[in-house]
Amino acid sequence: MIRFILLTLLLLLLFRSLHFLIKEIFTRKKTWNSESEPEELIQDPCCQVYIPAGTAVRKRIAGRDYYFCGKDCARKFLEEKKSQASKDRAQRLRQ
Repeated sequence: MIRFILLTLLLLLLFRSLHFLIKEIFTRKKTWNSESEPEELIQDPCCQVYIPAGTAVRKRIAGRDYYFCGKDCARKFLEEKKSQASKDRAQRLRQ
């Protein structure tokens, strides 16, 4: 009787482990297929680095979308835009 119980437990353990492994294999194939398609690369206007669109930080400035590699580049770009705008205003006032 003990042999029967041990054999049943062993078979149950084997079934569970095979079920888990087969499930992992099929989910990896699905993930691999979705990753095999190339993702669009976008150039950061601040540091000129190309980054995947899915991981980029997106900011809408004056109705236009800008994509950045990180928050630091987005902040620097906004500061440069503000300083450029103030310089342009100063030049218009001088003329």
